[in-house]
Amino acid sequence: MLEIILYAFGIMYSPGPVNTLALLAGVNGQGWRVLFYCVGVSLAMLIWFLLIGYLGSEFIPKGYQSVISILGAVYIVYLAVKIMWSSFQKENSNHKNTEVSFKTGLVLQLCNPKSMVAIVPIVTVQFPRMQIEGGQIALWSIGLSIMACGAPSIYLLVGSCLKNTARSPIVMAWVNRIMATLLFFVAYRFVFT
Repeated sequence: MLEIILYAFGIMYSPGPVNTLALLAGVNGQGWRVLFYCVGVSLAMLIWFLLIGYLGSEFIPKGYQSVISILGAVYIVYLAVKIMWSSFQKENSNHKNTEVSFKTGLVLQLCNPKSMVAIVPIVTVQFPRMQIEGGQIALWSIGLSIMACGAPSIYLLVGSCLKNTARSPIVMAWVNRIMATLLFFVAYRFVFT
């Protein structure tokens, strides 16, 4: 059971579009309003966990799990390249302050390929291995979706605490490079583990 939690933590808390948006919202000082965004992310994960958890064995054959992992890795590499590339570009100081909301979090996470990469191995491999079925799928789905709410919340908190430092172009360039490197590592793990 611990391996499910560790895998979910590693995937959910790694940099990605959902967490990056929460970090930027924190840097821009949006504060507690972004918590609704985090709840939207959590609800989207709950929907996917329940849907794939109960339909997954018939809906997604085991042979497709590696294909989904590779597609997820390609998407994550794409994000990493974009983030790395942007870290070397000179930016204008006119950043548009994008408001995030419950709807933004819900829709973004429902459409995020990283969600599938996180959920499919859990519900199609780890749940059956641990004999999690029936009502236990719902309990695990709720717990893991609450865990998913914590990821953008932590990025929001970090962004809020470091907003003055993070507004420095040099600091943000290095943060982007580190995040891009972490994304490359995550993509590597999707394909080779």
